[in-house]
Amino acid sequence: MGDVRVIRVKQSVLANNDRRAEELRKELKEKGVFLINLMSSPGSGKTTLLVNLINKLKEKLRVGVIEADMDATVDAETIEAKTGVKTIQLHTSGECHLDAKMTQEGFESLGGDGLDLVILENIGNLVCPAEFDTGATLKMVLLSIPEGDDKPLKYPLMFTKGDVFVFTKMDTKIVFDFDVEKAEERILRLQKNAVFFPVSAKKDEGVQELADYLIEQVKAYQKN
Repeated sequence: MGDVRVIRVKQSVLANNDRRAEELRKELKEKGVFLINLMSSPGSGKTTLLVNLINKLKEKLRVGVIEADMDATVDAETIEAKTGVKTIQLHTSGECHLDAKMTQEGFESLGGDGLDLVILENIGNLVCPAEFDTGATLKMVLLSIPEGDDKPLKYPLMFTKGDVFVFTKMDTKIVFDFDVEKAEERILRLQKNAVFFPVSAKKDEGVQELADYLIEQVKAYQKN
């Protein structure tokens, strides 16, 4: 038997994606568009938070949203109806993540030129989305109180890749055994520059602070 040639497909795919992501990041910078890649597990409160957050952000910024799901349009419909901002839905045909090519297609379909901020709501998953660079300016990871403070131990790559970490559903903390300080310590071991925001979108607590931070980040990005 002859030697069998082994091709490292994943490495090749990731390398190609990284190049495309850098090209997209450069394009967005030239256009002054700040892209947030929003990642979390299903049920963490992404859409509920986005509705509250966008209604604060749109007072100062021109905002657009790219919703990603394997199927259905319910989240995009909810955001568009409750915020009025430009929103599109991406279907990934079974893929559990978005990559740079999908993101670029979404941005072009959204008509993102002229916007200050585009929020990409990635597929609900704490594994695959962390592996693929979407070309985002900032990666925001949500961790809900009901999920537990041990998720940084179980899914370290996601918490290594994130920049901003939002603890959602803080109004349920009285019910669940979630140690915020312990969660922050675990994340800081993986990402020493992590920034944290505890919020309750339902009670509108902490959301304005997050909005103010993001507005500041976008304005600084557009100045440089």
